[in-house]
Formats: sequence, structure tokens, C-alpha cells
Amino acid sequence: MKIIKLFVFLLLSILSFSCTPNYMVANSPDEKLIVEVSVDDKGAPWYSVTWAGEPIIKKSYLGFELKDQPAMINNFEIVGEIRNTMNQTWEQPWGENKKVLDHHNELTVNLREKDGLKRKMNLVFRVFNNGVGFRYEFPEQDNLKEFVIMDEKTQFQLSNNHDTWWIWADYDTYEKLYNHTDVDSASWVATPVTFQTKENYFISLHEAALTDYAGMTLKLSDDKKYTYESALVPWANGDKVRTTAPSKTPWRTIQVGRQASDLVNSNMIINLNEPNKIEDTSWIKPMQYLGIWWEFHIGTKEWKEGPRQGATTEEAKKYIDFAAKHNIGGVVVEGWNSGWDKWGEKDAFDHITPAKGYDLEAVAKYANDNNVALIMHNETGGDIPSYEKYMDEAFNLYEKLGINALKTGYAGGIFPRGEHHHGQFMVNHYRKVVEEAAKHKIMLDAHEPIKPTGIRRTWPNMMTREGVRGMEWNGWSDGNPPNHTLILPFTRMLGGPLDYTPGIFDVKYENSPNRVAWNTTAEIMNEARVHTTLVKQMALSIILYSPLQMASDLVENYEKHLDAFKFLSSSTADWDESKMLAGEIGEYAITARRTGDEWFIGAATDEKGRAVSINLDFLEPNKVYKAIIYTDAQGTTYLNNPKNYEIVEKNVTSNETMLIQMNAGGGEAIHFQVLQ
Repeated sequence: MKIIKLFVFLLLSILSFSCTPNYMVANSPDEKLIVEVSVDDKGAPWYSVTWAGEPIIKKSYLGFELKDQPAMINNFEIVGEIRNTMNQTWEQPWGENKKVLDHHNELTVNLREKDGLKRKMNLVFRVFNNGVGFRYEFPEQDNLKEFVIMDEKTQFQLSNNHDTWWIWADYDTYEKLYNHTDVDSASWVATPVTFQTKENYFISLHEAALTDYAGMTLKLSDDKKYTYESALVPWANGDKVRTTAPSKTPWRTIQVGRQASDLVNSNMIINLNEPNKIEDTSWIKPMQYLGIWWEFHIGTKEWKEGPRQGATTEEAKKYIDFAAKHNIGGVVVEGWNSGWDKWGEKDAFDHITPAKGYDLEAVAKYANDNNVALIMHNETGGDIPSYEKYMDEAFNLYEKLGINALKTGYAGGIFPRGEHHHGQFMVNHYRKVVEEAAKHKIMLDAHEPIKPTGIRRTWPNMMTREGVRGMEWNGWSDGNPPNHTLILPFTRMLGGPLDYTPGIFDVKYENSPNRVAWNTTAEIMNEARVHTTLVKQMALSIILYSPLQMASDLVENYEKHLDAFKFLSSSTADWDESKMLAGEIGEYAITARRTGDEWFIGAATDEKGRAVSINLDFLEPNKVYKAIIYTDAQGTTYLNNPKNYEIVEKNVTSNETMLIQMNAGGGEAIHFQVLQ
């Protein structure tokens, strides 16, 4: 009997030990996406991701190197788990889609060091049907309080040498053309970075909810094939992140899709952010806008005071008049303030004092009287101490004048010198501006920003941002090639809205003969142009989503094509529903967006002409729609008569298909109206 009891005791002990959690599995709601989490024999935590049996991320390690403390990369054991499920639909104050489904399963894995300091670290995974987000949490604990992260060891081991769309990473700018190579050639990349596998499914790596942390870039491992490792942007002294437990990192994100358009139609990034913190959002209103801006880039006017000054009271009123007449919500005026003659110097701008020839109060009153929003512009030149010194006074002034929209800029190096646009120092500054602006009921459009990671959900006054090689590059360089804007929806825009500033009608600057080279040589200036047709510029206003959407050309050029401009003036920057109907990275994109019972389609192609048939089943059944089709004229390409277009109307229903004809470097823009 004693022998039997001893055997039972030993058996129960073995079973109890074997039930200690050391290998975790989390599934997506549809059970196709599977995350495995464990620690190896050295106590090093790792994870892997498969999708319908296909490897997405192979065994990849996790952890941190710390300053003046032992690393947190091994010696861990799993001491617990927590599981949750979320299935809810929430509503945005603005966005591509008013209603957003958040359906995921969550697994929290509790880790603790086996000996030594016995520090704790949690790994939190949220598994959606179309991707995975995971982050680290540092609970409150005696042996980890204030600490400095010197290196985040997060890995993403891909299964093969995938096709890759990427830009070179650095610490200060995303304004670069995209490369299309294999993984082996993409050695240091900014995120979002997008892959197509040999099996023709799609993956994108990025981050969500970037808060009080350094921006993440990815570098190929020297030791492990097809493996990216997190490379955080440093402070001036080399620190990566300064933090105090309890704290948590941004989410590291892995989006997946069977079609490239599945990545675009995903809401995962915004779902990984905290809910809205602004109680009253009635003042947050998306809009299209015009502006005194393009003339600077093509060299017909200057930002600074003088005989070629662009921002004058008279010119601002001209833009306001055009906006009021043509249903455009706002006007931005760059160069409105003094200090542009001191560009690059410390304390060049105070963001309060108007330039000579520009009456700020008179223009603000004129805009208000005409029901047009005046959008302010604060160029900081990267001088953060100066901007933060004047920011509250400036925001008070704008609020007093009834101005509730602001475009910020951070061109040039950062003061204090040694800090970077994408490091923790600037991440915190950008957020400070968002939060201060919210107190004054001001919406933001940030240029030279930190990349978008979905914080627009938490702070919906953070409307849009640049962070891309945008339209202005066409004004004074060799420009953006026809495929550039067909890569952006599948890469940069997976993070969030994009102020690319489309809408140039005079694509060869034929109406602006007196251009002066200011940022390049005269030879390059004379060769510069926009490498699209006029119609593609219209289509990009739908494809390149922004809740503050600029129609960026001079009003004189719009007045020459008012029948085409009607597509823009009939459109909106606030949508009830959006979907990419079809697209291939860098080749073409066809996007549909709905406001009320009207639909708009933007379709655009690269330097190759193509025809694509789409189903109209997104239209409401049992209704007849009038389709107003703006299309490139026969024989028109981005190289040949790019401003020629035709407008065709026909009636359609939801059970039909439509052939979208896109000439080289061109496209179509379509407005569907319900016939009563």
C-alpha cells in the first residue's frame, strides 16, 4: 500500500510539473492565425506566427539590453497567463469608416527571472483574423524602477527571401522613394515595411500606439537569415528609451492578407490604440482645403517678406473667396508670420507676429465671415525649446481668432542638437503638441513628423501628417515616379492618414513661366513636373486618404478646369465607409469611399496603361445610380497631353460590373449619385 501511495504521489508530482505553463498558444477568432509563445532551455522568450499552416514569423526571440543593469533576455520562466476576448464595434468621430470592428483574442504571458533579481516582464499578444499585435509590459516591482533601455531585442524571422517594399531607415526623415527588392537587400528599413511571399500572401511589419518611447526601425540580423531585429532611434547620448516601471512598450504589429488590398482594408493598427480621450469632439471636423503653398515649391513666390512674398492679405482673401464659392472647407497660409528671412537660425519664429503685408486679424475675420476655416502654419525649423516657449501664447491667440486647425512643420535638424525627429525626445514633443492643441480645440496636420501609429483614435484632433516623399518634391526635383503613389497605400498609409497634398492640375507648370530656382539648380527646376495626368491627381484625392485633404494647386489653375474641379468640390474628407476594391503594390489601386448614399472611386495606375473590371456590388441594391466618370482622353498619358480629359455619364446598378480604363500614368475618378 505504501508503494502504491508513493507511486501516486510521484505521478501527481510529475503531472503537476508538466502542467506548469511553458508553452502557450493563442488563436485568432477564426482560428487560422496561430501564435506560439515559450522560453527555450536558457529561459529566453520567443514567439512564432503561422497563418492557415503557412509560416509568417518563425521562431523569434524577445528581450532587452539595459543600461547599468543585467539584460532581460534569458533566465525567464513562465509563471502565469491571462486570456481575454474582445468582440465589439466602436464608432469614430471621423475616419475611413465610421464604424470599426475590434475582434481579437488576447493572451498575456507572465514571465519572471528564475533567480538573481527575479524581475518580472509580461508579453501581451492580441490575435486578430488579419494580424497580430504584441507588446512588453513591466509591472511595478522592487528590482525594476527607473531604467534605461539600450537595445530592444525583438526579432521578426521571416520564412523566406520575400519581395519587399521599403525605404532606407534613418533617424530623421521618411521622405524617400520606395525600393522593391528581396529581403536580403533591405538591410535597414523604416516601418511600415511590406512583403509579398512566394505563395502570394502579404505581410506588413509596423508598430501601434507609439507613446513615450523611441520610434522603431528594423535591421537585418548578422547571424540569422531573413530576420529583422528592432533598432530603436537613440537620444543624443545613445540611450534608447528612458522609462520607469510600471510601463509598457508600443505594440509590434504583423498584418497579413491574401490580397494586397487586405492590408489596406485592415483596422488593426487603430484598434491597438486606446479609446478617445477627448470628451467633446464636435469641433473636430474633417475638411478639404486650399492654400498659399504650392507657389513656394514651384518657385513663383517666396515664404519670406519682400517683393515676391506669397502670403499677403489680398492673396489670402482670394483663396478664401474661391473656397467659399466651391464648397472647400479651409485655406492654409504658409509664410504668414515673420522670421522666414532667418530660416535655420535659432529662435527664428515666434508663431505670433504676422509678416508685413499680412493682416492676421483681418484675414481670420474674413474667413469666419465666409464660413471658411483659416488653417494656421507653425514652421518650427526643428527648434523645440523655442516652439514650446511660444506654443501656449500662440494657441491662445488662434483660439481667440476662431482658428481651430494648425499645420506644423519640423524641417531641418532638431534643437537641442543631437536629438532626432524619431527618438523618444521628439515622440514626446509631438504628443505634447497634440495634447496642448486639444485644450484649445485645435486640429493638427504635422509635417516632418513621427510616423503614424494609430494615436488618432486616442487623440482625434491628430488628424493627418506627412512623413512621406510628398507632392512638393515634384516642384523642385526630378519628382516622384508614376508608381510612387501606388506604393504608398500598401506601405506608409498602413500606419494612418497621409497629407500627400494631391490635386495639381497644371502638371507641367505651363501656367507658371516665371519660376525661380530656390532649392535646386535652374536646370533641374526647368525639368521638374508632376509625373501623372490631371485625372490621376483627382483620383489620388480618394486613394490617398486624409481627413484634412488638400487640393494643392493654384486657384488660377482650378479656374481653368472648373468642370474637373467639380469632382473635388463634390467630394469630402469625411467618410462613412471605405474599401480598396482592387490593387497591386506599385502597379495600380482602385479605392471606393462612401458619404451618405454617394460613392466616389479613385483609380490610378503606374507608367503602364491597364483596364480592370470591378463589381459594383458595393452600391445599394435596387437603386439606380448616375456615374459621372472623369477619365483621361483617348491617347492621353502622363507624357502625352496629360491635362486632357473627358467627362462621361451613365446609369448603373449594384449588379453590374464596370471596366476601369487607366491610361499610362493616369486613372479615373468616378462620382456615383443616387437617382431619385
